[in-house]
Amino acid sequence: MSDQGLKERLRADLTAAMKARDTLTTSTLRLALAAITTAEVAGPQAKELSDAEIVTVLQKEVRKRGEAAEAFAGAGRDEQAAKERAEAQVLSGYLPQKLTDAEVEDLVAAAVAAVTASTGAAPTMRQMGPVIKDVQARAAGRADGSRIAAAVKLALSGAG
Repeated sequence: MSDQGLKERLRADLTAAMKARDTLTTSTLRLALAAITTAEVAGPQAKELSDAEIVTVLQKEVRKRGEAAEAFAGAGRDEQAAKERAEAQVLSGYLPQKLTDAEVEDLVAAAVAAVTASTGAAPTMRQMGPVIKDVQARAAGRADGSRIAAAVKLALSGAG
C-alpha cells in the first residue's frame, strides 16, 4: 500500500457519498480529510502523512466524537449525541481491526520477554515503561493505551 492509500480511499469514498447524497458520510469524511490536511501542514515543514499517521488522526477524531456524544447525552441533547456516534461509526470503518484481549496478552508476553532478555533481569514493575513502549509499537494503534497499560501491569505484577 502506498503512503497515500488510506487518504485516497477516504477521498474516493467521499466522492461516492456525495454522488449517493449521503450527507452524514459526506460531512464526516470532509471533516476527517480536513483534520488530516491540518496534521500535514502542522509543524515547521508540511509533509504527506503515512497511513499509520492518518490512522492516528482518525483515532483522535473518533475519540473526539465519542467524548462529544457523551457530553451531548449528559446535557439531554440526544439527537446531537446520536449524530456524533454515527460520525464516529463512519470513521471507525477506516481504522484497523482492534486486537482481542488474548492478542494483547500475547504481545505483552512477547514484550516482557524481549525487555527482560535485553536487560538480563527478572521482570519487575520498574520495566513497565519499556514494556509498554514495546507493546504499543507491536500493536501499531490496534489497541487502546489504557488496555495495554493494564495488561502490562497485570503481567509484571504477576511476574515480580
